[in-house]
Amino acid sequence: MKPTLAEFEILVAKSNDYLNLSAEKNESYFLGRSPTEIEDDVLNALNICSIGTSFEGEIVKVSGQRFPDIVVAKYYGVEVKSSHNNQWITLGGSVNESTRIEGVERIWVTFAKLVTPVLFVSRPYEECLSEVVVTHYPRYKINMNLQMGATIFDKMGTTYDALNELESPVKKVVDYYKSELKEGESLWWIDTNNGSESDIVNNASIKIVQWRTLSTDYRREIISKGFAYFPRLLSNSADKYEEFSSWLVSHYGIVSSSLRDIFSAGGTVTISTVNRSFIGVPQIYKKIQDYRIEILHNISMANESDLKEYWRVDQIEKNRFDQWILLASGNCCLDANYASELLVAIFYESANCLSIYKT
Repeated sequence: MKPTLAEFEILVAKSNDYLNLSAEKNESYFLGRSPTEIEDDVLNALNICSIGTSFEGEIVKVSGQRFPDIVVAKYYGVEVKSSHNNQWITLGGSVNESTRIEGVERIWVTFAKLVTPVLFVSRPYEECLSEVVVTHYPRYKINMNLQMGATIFDKMGTTYDALNELESPVKKVVDYYKSELKEGESLWWIDTNNGSESDIVNNASIKIVQWRTLSTDYRREIISKGFAYFPRLLSNSADKYEEFSSWLVSHYGIVSSSLRDIFSAGGTVTISTVNRSFIGVPQIYKKIQDYRIEILHNISMANESDLKEYWRVDQIEKNRFDQWILLASGNCCLDANYASELLVAIFYESANCLSIYKT
């Protein structure tokens, strides 16, 4: 017969009291315990407190790479956490819970704070998950002092169980954090199992790369994508590089101490095209002229949902290039009509670009 959740909660409460009483009597013992040894202590407390109950003989330590650490009567579990500082915050399991033991329906956290005074606290797992953070993959952050109604699930307008039932729980988490982004902010981690190839983080979670160390070809690839995705780079806005900078870190793990120099070193140039010359225009337009074929390619090949986000529009028009010209000229430091003429002339200069533009 399956023990009730109420019975399991009583067992956890009793074992928590037992551990705190033991800590009062022999604090030095717990101060020297490792995380794995604390798991053994919690297991021992659960076994002692289960004597005479339906849980007796039904408690197993799994630990290792499985979740939770301890399984109780097949249906319940205890995840054991500990810290050697005075905080009640630590990392929890991954959002997708791929290592969760099948059949376990309810999980509690028993957290051991291993500083004087040693203290154990136990709570339902979902009640102390405050945020989602990223190490190599999105994981919950556990806060044993979290107020009721302040969990990540409360913020997202869902529940722990409802999120776990989704085919891709991480997608909902990513969508939530995207909705909370302020202007110029970006997620440094994107769900690689949800979205186009452009969503994939290229080792950003592993290392940070300095722009100056990149090859010439790789720089060209990144710059052309920057122009294609962020037409605001042509504006005079003081924050025009912020979105690109966030994107650069979140998608490629690349940082630069001087983004301005990547696109324009200042000053003006003359842009000569097939039919006319444009005198005294900012250097950045020369860069666009040099990268025009790659820019067009990136505009045409980009995922539609990505462009909506990058361009800050609700719809991507059939002729993406016309739409990009409109956005770029509307943002730029020049007269909008003059800028539009200049940009069209730059792209028309190449036969390859002209064929793309006409499609």
